[in-house]
Amino acid sequence: MKELILKVNNELRSVYVESNEILLDVLREKLGIKSPKCGCERGDCGACTVLLDGKAVRSCLVLAVEAEGHSITTVEGISAEKLSALQESFIQFNSFQCGYCAPGIILAVTELLEKHPKPSLEEIKESIAGNLCRCTGYTPIFDAIMDLTKGDK
Repeated sequence: MKELILKVNNELRSVYVESNEILLDVLREKLGIKSPKCGCERGDCGACTVLLDGKAVRSCLVLAVEAEGHSITTVEGISAEKLSALQESFIQFNSFQCGYCAPGIILAVTELLEKHPKPSLEEIKESIAGNLCRCTGYTPIFDAIMDLTKGDK
């Protein structure tokens, strides 16, 4: 066991991990952060997406020890007191049904909007290409982002 100091949602957290533990399991099981979901354990579905130094990554593919010294943001960390404008837009457009994929998609789009505040529809599609939504379909997701950013259609 090794003690790690992880910066999660702008808070330093101490946790003991085995060298082979993945970040997803440490976040969920040891730190109690439940928004990253285990959907495939292979990086295919995007349900476990977190931001690592602002870049969307699949936490099921990152060893926890690799995250030490980096900033980890989950959906709980993107807005302090209230929902972000992006989250509000998703609600307005009924973008999710079950919500299982929602945190991963929100984080992937958060990364996109940091780089491209007014993305095109193609840029939006590319940014969430690795995030599967099995129940809503993608049209209301695209509509919410396009409306929020007034991007080029």
